Amino acid sequence: MKEIVEYTDYRKYILDYYEERKRSSVFSWQKFAQDAGFSSAVFLKYVCEGKKNLSVGSAGSVASAMGLAGYEQTYFVLMVSYAHAKSDKAKRAAFEERCALAKAHKMRVLGNDEFDYFKSWKNPVLRELAPHMPGAKPLEMARACSPSITAAEVTETLNFLVRMKLLKKDRDGNYHQTDRAITMGDMDVVPVAARELQRQMGEFAIKAIDLPLSERTMSGFVLGLTERSYERIRKEMADFYRRVVAIATEEDETERVYRMNMQLFPLSKRIETKKVFKVKKR
Repeated sequence: MKEIVEYTDYRKYILDYYEERKRSSVFSWQKFAQDAGFSSAVFLKYVCEGKKNLSVGSAGSVASAMGLAGYEQTYFVLMVSYAHAKSDKAKRAAFEERCALAKAHKMRVLGNDEFDYFKSWKNPVLRELAPHMPGAKPLEMARACSPSITAAEVTETLNFLVRMKLLKKDRDGNYHQTDRAITMGDMDVVPVAARELQRQMGEFAIKAIDLPLSERTMSGFVLGLTERSYERIRKEMADFYRRVVAIATEEDETERVYRMNMQLFPLSKRIETKKVFKVKKR
């Protein structure tokens, strides 16, 4: 079985533990539940299937039943805390606590670098900008960013991107992309960090309204949709996104770094279609 710090989903860890025990001994969901102090013989089975949730208060008992102790037990409880967190701030706190715990024990949390990449706009911008400014010093790259940043921030970001293997540095000190395009993985921590990036880009979009029309394109409309039409539009947007990436990666040269936002979000609560709204007579 993998080290616990290689997991981000507590349900997956419980299931892997159960399957390993089942292969090597006579073990059942009933015995597992009993060891963890649950009256329901299938509770933990339902947890693994996503039908039930494990509470933070019960996480310690389940960890003990799996033989976890010390930092491993704490790490498991933090995975459960992350799953229960209601806000991005709470999720980020639980995730970073897991990272700190693993680092203290000389281990790496899977997903830590992915989280760090998406939490700052400087990472994707400099990943696009640096390869097309050969010979440029950090200060020159800093001034090319909009909004501008410091040379120290550029250096820190470039070092991170090289360590992440998203950029590589040649003997002349120039940067090259290791891949033409990247996207979010399916790891649960990435969407949380990506929301922070989207907030930053959303703020930039507001400021970009004041740019000349020749430098920016913005449009939108309000739609009344069913769930079915919403899903169809989501698919069209995903297909369009792939076509845009294909166009952008056809050419090796870059003249300017752009951000394109595609947004489709509700402006009302769900309407009960069978409900009749009556106007009261006075």
